[in-house]
Amino acid sequence: MSPQSLQMFLTLALGFAVAGLCSAGYQLATSKLPSLGQLTTGPSPKAFAAVPLLILAAPFLIMRNTLMGEHEQGRRFQFVFMATMIAGFWSLMSGMVLVRAVSLFIA
Repeated sequence: MSPQSLQMFLTLALGFAVAGLCSAGYQLATSKLPSLGQLTTGPSPKAFAAVPLLILAAPFLIMRNTLMGEHEQGRRFQFVFMATMIAGFWSLMSGMVLVRAVSLFIA
């Protein structure tokens, strides 16, 4: 495995780990599951405060909703595969932003 591939894999894993951590932290603090429905309340301070959380937790939320929907509704493989690809790409990008932010903070 090349060093670039290993770096991308670790960045992907970091993105999913931070997504799960944000979701679990929110659930611990509020005793409610985070959801993309928090943005449907209209323009309010509560909705604006939820945006950073949802940006970081989105890969976890996408996968949670997809896998639960697959078991309950019997979704097709193509839908589950596409949702997994979107969550993976989102996780990779958020992981890259986090790595960049940490490297700027350290240097």
